Amino acid sequence: MDPFFAAQQEAALIEAVEEIRELKRQKNAVILSHFYMPPELQVKHEDGGIADFVGDSLGLSVAAKNVEADYIIFCGVKFMAETAKILNPAKTVLLPSFEAGCSLAESITGADVRKLKAHYPGVPVVAYINTYAETKAEADICCTSRNAMDIAQSFEGDQLIFLPDLFMGRNLQTKIKAETGKELILWEGKCEVHEQFTPQRINGLKMMYPEAQVLVHWEVPDNTVADALTGTGGVVGSTSDIIRFVGESDNRQFILGSECDLGATLRGMYPEKEFIVPCIKCPHMKQITIPRTLQALRAIGNAEEQLFEVSLDEEIRKKALVPIERMLAFA
Repeated sequence: MDPFFAAQQEAALIEAVEEIRELKRQKNAVILSHFYMPPELQVKHEDGGIADFVGDSLGLSVAAKNVEADYIIFCGVKFMAETAKILNPAKTVLLPSFEAGCSLAESITGADVRKLKAHYPGVPVVAYINTYAETKAEADICCTSRNAMDIAQSFEGDQLIFLPDLFMGRNLQTKIKAETGKELILWEGKCEVHEQFTPQRINGLKMMYPEAQVLVHWEVPDNTVADALTGTGGVVGSTSDIIRFVGESDNRQFILGSECDLGATLRGMYPEKEFIVPCIKCPHMKQITIPRTLQALRAIGNAEEQLFEVSLDEEIRKKALVPIERMLAFA
């Protein structure tokens, strides 16, 4: 890139960040940002950035519930912004781009869940947080990748409906079956990012970096997970589990099997360690940018605000609140 053009881009970014910081103050808004956001959206306000809270789905849910500002700007995907609205309905939740969807959330509807419940009467439904409000409204409890195991173990009976992530369900099934004997009835949803972490991709990196430990998300295919943790070991878990594992590990080198910008997060947290990251980006998460975040803040108080506002049917919101609050009891 031409140095002059790069300098112009950097100056424009700094100017936009400064305007966002000022508009947050003027309009009594906070910004919640997910670990999969581009790095510039993860820099905390106190460090000169724009984010008031950075976290995984569970951490962001807790933060959203406790927000006291008038506006929540959600730098994440649509189902996350919906969850914020479900938990804190008195606040106005703005999503900088409604193109920020999710392949998992889109793989199942409320009607699909009703059919499952009719086919398996009386079997509890555990819905991953990566679902839209209409799907959550049909579930008995929600979960995140951080608390799914505890929640699954809390139910009596020998079956659970777990949706929508097929690979996460298979990964959980192995442990749940061994510890509780429960069978998971699974849906065919998949994360378009994590399903790309095949055994061939991870094993090729392990051959190149034989001392590296492997960090894989629950949403990675189960055959990859089984192969990945042999040898030097590693962890399968949530984003927060991965971050915690790296902090507690004496190893200096890690292969990451998760969204590319989690690699930027890890490098920022642990600069003394090396992360080998196949850069597979979530196209939905990358719809959220500094310019679009600035547009959402500028829209507050005028006719354009409704273009960014997350709205839910009140009956669905109330129904979806019940399984989310049950989930938060495990946080």
